[in-house]
Amino acid sequence: MKPLKPSHRERKRYLLVRGKSLSKKVIEDVILEFIGILGFASASPQVIKSSSEKVVLAVNRESVDKVRAAFVASDKDIRIEKVSGSVGKVKW
Repeated sequence: MKPLKPSHRERKRYLLVRGKSLSKKVIEDVILEFIGILGFASASPQVIKSSSEKVVLAVNRESVDKVRAAFVASDKDIRIEKVSGSVGKVKW
């Protein structure tokens, strides 16, 4: 199969998320609760790096505002520290 052209690939933004006892399940639940299944599918969040208090999350470029709103509206102690266009610029 041929690789995709750069103009056809999905553009990603990388979010540095901080909080207590973060896990993939908690992040998925927060996003699903706010934007629903179709919004979750269009955002296509992927965990790139994770530890107990920090997570680097890759999100589709068009859905960054919705995902940020989901974390703000959540009652959990989760906040977004930084949004960047490359993984290297998100300070781990």
